[in-house]
Amino acid sequence: MNHPAAVLPDVLVGPILRRITPSRWVMWCLTSRPLTMSLVLHPGKPHAQTYPLAAYQQCLPVGQHAFIHLIDVPLATPLPCDERIAYDLKVQQCDGGYLSLPEWAPWLCYDDQDYPGFVIASRHHRLMHGSCRKPHHDSADGLVRADQWLGERQTTPGEWPAWLLMTGDQVYVDDVAGPMLRAIHALTERLGLVDEYLEGATISDSQALYTSPDSYYQRSQLLPDTTSNVALRERFFGGVKKPVFTSANAQNHLMTLGEMLAMYCLVWSPVAWQVIAPTQPPLGDKDAALYQQEQAVIEAFVAGLPQCARAMAHLPSLMIFDDHDVTDDWNLTAEWERSAYGHPFSKQIIGNALIAYLLCQGWGNAPENLNPLIDETKAMLESVDSNGYLANVAQDGLIDRLLAFQGWAFQVAGEPPLIVLDTRTRRWRNERHPQRPSGLMDWEALIEMQQALIGAPSAVIISPAPMFGVKLIEGIQKLFTLAGKPLMVDAENWMAHRGAANVLLQIWQHSKTPGNYVILSGDVHYSFAYDIVVRHRKQAPRLWQITSSGVKNTFPDSLLDTFDRLNRWLYAPWSPLNWFTKRRKLSVHPRDPDRASAGERLWNASGIGLVTLDEHGCPVDIRQLDAAGGEACFPPPAMPPREG
Repeated sequence: MNHPAAVLPDVLVGPILRRITPSRWVMWCLTSRPLTMSLVLHPGKPHAQTYPLAAYQQCLPVGQHAFIHLIDVPLATPLPCDERIAYDLKVQQCDGGYLSLPEWAPWLCYDDQDYPGFVIASRHHRLMHGSCRKPHHDSADGLVRADQWLGERQTTPGEWPAWLLMTGDQVYVDDVAGPMLRAIHALTERLGLVDEYLEGATISDSQALYTSPDSYYQRSQLLPDTTSNVALRERFFGGVKKPVFTSANAQNHLMTLGEMLAMYCLVWSPVAWQVIAPTQPPLGDKDAALYQQEQAVIEAFVAGLPQCARAMAHLPSLMIFDDHDVTDDWNLTAEWERSAYGHPFSKQIIGNALIAYLLCQGWGNAPENLNPLIDETKAMLESVDSNGYLANVAQDGLIDRLLAFQGWAFQVAGEPPLIVLDTRTRRWRNERHPQRPSGLMDWEALIEMQQALIGAPSAVIISPAPMFGVKLIEGIQKLFTLAGKPLMVDAENWMAHRGAANVLLQIWQHSKTPGNYVILSGDVHYSFAYDIVVRHRKQAPRLWQITSSGVKNTFPDSLLDTFDRLNRWLYAPWSPLNWFTKRRKLSVHPRDPDRASAGERLWNASGIGLVTLDEHGCPVDIRQLDAAGGEACFPPPAMPPREG
């Protein structure tokens, strides 16, 4: 199943740029061995800066041939803003010499550039953002489009976005194509990724899982066959049928930490695919036909990975989870939490996804906040038994620590500041009706957000789910919730929980939050933009809800078209239905995309969002870069909203 080559490349994934400021340089990569590296800024220039990285890198072994590096360098000489800064990452070889980045990863350099580079923006004037990148969705990849856009602007660094904001579902660990799962197993074996025991499952450990005949398209069969697990089987692994919105495909839900780490490698790097040669496993006729259909889409996805890796090697990135980074409907209701966390196997799967998120995404957002968790993770990785398997006690202890952790949200200073919300782990649970949706953030988390806004004349808020969504769809979700079926329609929106909705709206009505606030979101698999003001209030805040989704995912065309039309008719400005919504104290003005052919307000195409802000933090340009080419712009509404 694996590639016969005996020698692995030194760098398997990356470099991926993370937090970069004039005085700090943070980078993430995954290598096949512990490396001695050297960073050179302005290579080939008289004022080049060279930093041996041994003192600034943390290295975690996640397999026999897999080492995660986070490199956090305090820069002795501050870097300039608003200009392209070339960099080289030199890797020491076994003979003591160093190999330059253009030599070991030439695809990371644009054709007219000798080295990759980055730009430190003096203010957050432009932001690229998107969510929902599913490898086997049959569309082009928005990250490839981001790379193309950036390649056309190598000589105009002032146009580069300050950040690449990944607003959720960077990976789909719960919805995996058969060919992707086969590649995951091949890479897991090739790199010797961590093994573990599986608690509460019908199989004993990770190796038994990989070789089980139920491992492909039949993973729900690996749950214990007990009456108490019927709800768990349907809600977690079986793929709840969702006739209105999506149909989860959980037959290949990833389970082990090794599988999840391999998934990150395979969605971010072309190198990971070059060291394996997966073949189709034994399958029945139906599954074999689906495997072949998915294979063609996965091959097209892999072909674009060099460009995706290049974009992530040039644009500093910030990341926050949504549900598919862990599992579909993650923490949707208090009843869901009791079901999922009450079983050792499902708790272990969720915990493994959080460990993988910590190592591959969260760590680079705010290393200083997460390093204590990294220390605990390193101790867990070192606690292997005589068989080379993770110790259950250490793994369970880390999972308990991660499930209780409340520091996933973070902020980035600047003009305007970025406030990145955790809408998954600090939820406002409905204890009286545990089957109803929880609020996306509890009272304490919402007040913390308000405190961050007080005194800030403007801010960009990253909320994975839109704070202000499509009223019709929210209404349908409410109906299913009242019928006791919130899981059937992904009933996760800010208005679904009365307490959370009321506090959120009170924040916008508060006299100490009169500024300009841009809300960037994803999650829903379509894109839109709203201008919003608070009614009947002087010095009311101005809000913009800008949603870009998905990077590689879309909504069913005919269904979205129907929802779009009905929403325009039923919730027009003159409609009395508006007074029955929680948002009745707000004036919401949708922006129509300029490429709409019949008045559509919801743009349904894979791509990446791009928003440009003026010096007051107000959006002056909102657009969606289509993965298939072209752009959809969202100009201001014909009747601009008025304050008061």
